[in-house]
Amino acid sequence: MSQGYQTYDQNQAYYLTFQIVKWVDVFTRSEYKQIVVNSFDCCQKHKRLELYVYAIITNHIHLVTCERAF
Repeated sequence: MSQGYQTYDQNQAYYLTFQIVKWVDVFTRSEYKQIVVNSFDCCQKHKRLELYVYAIITNHIHLVTCERAF
């Protein structure tokens, strides 16, 4: 993993953006959005993801998150 994409202070919230390759509008279909939501739910339950807010746009995702303490 690149040094530029690591979190350095796991007690802080981070703003993340993920874009689809070539900005293809894949999230216009509800089943694809549901896959992302289900993945967020799984990470919250099993991977200590603290998710404050997210937005799923047609071709990218924004979220504010941090790692939940033990």
